Amino acid sequence: MKHHELTFSAVKIPLDFFIIFLSFFLAKQIRLISDLIPGLYLPVQTIETSYLSIFALFWAVLYIFLFASHRLYSLQISHSKIAEILDIIRYGIYWFLFFSVGVYLWNGIVYSGAEIPRLIIMYTTILSIIWSISTRILLNFIQSLLISKKLISQRNILLISNKSDQQMKGILRDIHSSKIYNVIWYGNTVQSPTLSMKFFKWIKNIENIISSHECDEILYIDSDFNKKELYKLWELSRIYGVRYRYITNNFDVTKTNTTLSLINQTPVIEIQNTPLENWGRITKRIFDVSISIWIVLLTLPFWIIIALLIKKEDPDGPIIYKNRRIGQHGKIFNCYKFRYLKWEYCIKESYGTQNDTDPAIEFEKKLILSQSTRSWPLYKIKKDPRKTKIWNFLEKYSIDELPQFLNVIFGDMSIIGPRPHQPREVGQYEQYQQRLLTVKPWITGMAQVNGREKNNFVKEAELDIFYIENWSFLLDLKIMLKTVTIIFSHK
Repeated sequence: MKHHELTFSAVKIPLDFFIIFLSFFLAKQIRLISDLIPGLYLPVQTIETSYLSIFALFWAVLYIFLFASHRLYSLQISHSKIAEILDIIRYGIYWFLFFSVGVYLWNGIVYSGAEIPRLIIMYTTILSIIWSISTRILLNFIQSLLISKKLISQRNILLISNKSDQQMKGILRDIHSSKIYNVIWYGNTVQSPTLSMKFFKWIKNIENIISSHECDEILYIDSDFNKKELYKLWELSRIYGVRYRYITNNFDVTKTNTTLSLINQTPVIEIQNTPLENWGRITKRIFDVSISIWIVLLTLPFWIIIALLIKKEDPDGPIIYKNRRIGQHGKIFNCYKFRYLKWEYCIKESYGTQNDTDPAIEFEKKLILSQSTRSWPLYKIKKDPRKTKIWNFLEKYSIDELPQFLNVIFGDMSIIGPRPHQPREVGQYEQYQQRLLTVKPWITGMAQVNGREKNNFVKEAELDIFYIENWSFLLDLKIMLKTVTIIFSHK
């Protein structure tokens, strides 16, 4: 999912919250002016602003919860815009009924001393529904406008089909009229003379498009590919984090992690690569940033002490060492750590020194061959002569990794995920292990708390892929707690 799609979906929550909150106060002002009921003049009833603020805050949160529980903040396009508007009206009315009953049943039990008039509740509901619908129409218009001006990009679709354009007329019309999709390529064993899109005959050619991240989505309609080739296509979508959706029901690889969605009016089935998409991705990012800022602020005095100790022992080099790693979608970034190697032995690729001219690289290779306790491409050098005296303390409690919380804040890493590998390690990946690059790398993770240095490269990758496929917020919490236990038990 593209960043602008996440933004346009996620912004609905704060917008709805402020809409509901402000609707209470606007409804109060309307009630002071008129009851809006022709021919009927009711005595004016109102409520103090302080009490109204409490009501507005609580019921705005309840409104958000009600909408969220019925998937009105879903990041997937799971229904039409008209259906979404009807759902807003329906659950807005449910909210009104629940509110009307609740405020009077709870009076004297949950709260006392204030009553909110029914007309204010009704006006608030009407205003909330109108504004919620209006903001969604406005957001859709802005998104369409930005796409038409090419300020944000459409989703590029690779179509897998053996049908003619006439047979797919309705489907193609739905895709193009949705405005957010762009069908660029199609693949099959035989080229159709009636389709004007770029054609790919072999799975290998399709793989090049997918691996280069030019393709955002695969839409399967029907094809002449055999079962093995279709399985390979689906595996490629998982490896490179490309959305896979299909229309027909003859996909032979059965998976349970499927969801129904729409491309305009065309129903399609999506096979999800990981729960770390949509709201899972946003939830994890909020959690990562919040925890990282808190940890950095809490441990800041230790940073100063460690900095002084590092500079006292080896004043030549930096306090925080930058090491090149491969992140999500193959992005190269500098991973931060407290420097525990003597500066002359540090690999300086991130400091402008090329590897072929860096003597530290050759020295490290010799140490790996003679003293590594792990199998290549992973390595752990026993009795490493390059390390400073402070190293034992830093590594014992994993304090050297504290600066990586800055990587999390900057968006390069996550607190929990697959291990961030060096470019030379990524060069050893099997194709299926490329899935490790579909999410952000970690400070700790499944492999770190299950075997740690006892795992070989294959086992470590398997554990991390298991995490990608089965992520949940509860799993993250379990890994964090287990990490703390391991650190303080010195395992």
